[in-house]
Amino acid sequence: MARQFAFGPFLLDAARGTLTRHGSALAVGQRGLRVLQALLDAQGEVVGKAALMEFAWPGLVVEESNLSVQIAALRKLLGSTGAGSDWIVTVPRSGYRLVGATAVDNPSLEPIDAGAADHGGRPSIAVRPFLTLSDDASQEYFTDGVTEDIIAALTRFRWFSVTGRNASHADPLKQADAGTVGRALGVRYLLEGTVRKSGHRIRISAQLVDAAGGSCLWADRYDFDLVDVFAVQDTIAQQVVGALEPALLKSEGGFAAHRRRGTATGWDLVAQGSWFFHHLTQPTHLKARELFRQVCQIDPESTEARLWLGRVNAGLVAYGWSEDPAKDLQEGLDAALEAVRLDEKSPYAHYALAIVGVYTESFALAIRAAEKAIELSPNFALGHLVLGMASLFSGHAGKAAECLERGLRLNRYDPQNVVWYNVLALACLFDGQAEAGLLSAKAALKIRPTWRSSAEAAAACCAALGRTDEFRQWERQLSSLPKASGDALQPLWRCNPHWADAMRRLLANTPA
Repeated sequence: MARQFAFGPFLLDAARGTLTRHGSALAVGQRGLRVLQALLDAQGEVVGKAALMEFAWPGLVVEESNLSVQIAALRKLLGSTGAGSDWIVTVPRSGYRLVGATAVDNPSLEPIDAGAADHGGRPSIAVRPFLTLSDDASQEYFTDGVTEDIIAALTRFRWFSVTGRNASHADPLKQADAGTVGRALGVRYLLEGTVRKSGHRIRISAQLVDAAGGSCLWADRYDFDLVDVFAVQDTIAQQVVGALEPALLKSEGGFAAHRRRGTATGWDLVAQGSWFFHHLTQPTHLKARELFRQVCQIDPESTEARLWLGRVNAGLVAYGWSEDPAKDLQEGLDAALEAVRLDEKSPYAHYALAIVGVYTESFALAIRAAEKAIELSPNFALGHLVLGMASLFSGHAGKAAECLERGLRLNRYDPQNVVWYNVLALACLFDGQAEAGLLSAKAALKIRPTWRSSAEAAAACCAALGRTDEFRQWERQLSSLPKASGDALQPLWRCNPHWADAMRRLLANTPA
């Protein structure tokens, strides 16, 4: 019989290994969840430290400090009771007890709290325990840490909900297929993966699966030298989540675009708009803006609609598709500021404010907003990318290159990367790294072979390197490329006339 425990606004489902507050899933590690379950099982009685460690670390010898760390993390996660005290009480020289718990018997896999699977139309994802493809017992600790770090990183994105690894690790679901797990947990997506160790090398494979159909939506592989275990775990989490989050967003856009209009929620309309936005054409940008404006009318409290409205208006101006740039930028700025007001912990809201700040040439504002986005979510690729753009446009090429390189490492497949690689190429060029700049320009052209600005950056880098023959080749290619309707780099040239002059000289292949 599956057991569930209710205390205050919380519900712990022992079968699934999930902890929710008012129906919303909380991120909690495997050890912490087992400590909490042991305390709940005791029904308010004291549980000794040795018993807690045996339950949370069965068969392992661990220091008491490990338990103290888990207790501290649980207290922070749970907050205080209505009376202002901790849910977990320390009993000197004995152990710990948890106040106010009630056990509920529930023989089925259906959640007794209907709100736990109700995400308001938003996407939901469960992280299944990554599998260890090795007989090395010590690797279990590493794999466990990787899984929990990925969960923690995913929870920083507030537009989708995350179910912890313990839910899919519960006995009834360990060997279940994607559809069964998805139905049991009420999620739309599953993230799963493997960890393989060979000598001092670690290989991580991860994939995002559609829980309903079982199809793979995204997959990637990462190889690392295992020097500092914690540093590698952190790097893996950042790279996996940095690549996964845009893939999830892309899937949601396609999912929403194919829903019947009569059943579309506000989130569906936002997801549709984001899908149109990433097609990078004037008609699709205008269609996206229409959808975001519609949601703002339907739901005045929608953070997502406003932050996307800020982004799309900045895009219309940047690509030269705006009939009234000043008006569109003002609408974008107002929308982004309102998004931050509605949810100051949303990294996307601060990103929207940053990108609008770039095109209003308010670079100090853009840098502050980008830094806040990164503070909220260190593996948020767009935060690093817009910080790089704002840094370059404000005249700091070296810092810009560093930020842009980090953002592109975190997210290699975003459709907008043609712009970011282009900006990185110029940052490298003006930082005296023309060779790196040329590579970045070529990377941009692999995404969009006709992107004129990237071809100009490549030609300028060849001129700076003294490669006359290669410069002539780029010059001939430029003559065949269509003129762009706008220049996303206009703030850069206006605010840095010395770089604009240098670029003109390089493209004319004349000495400084």
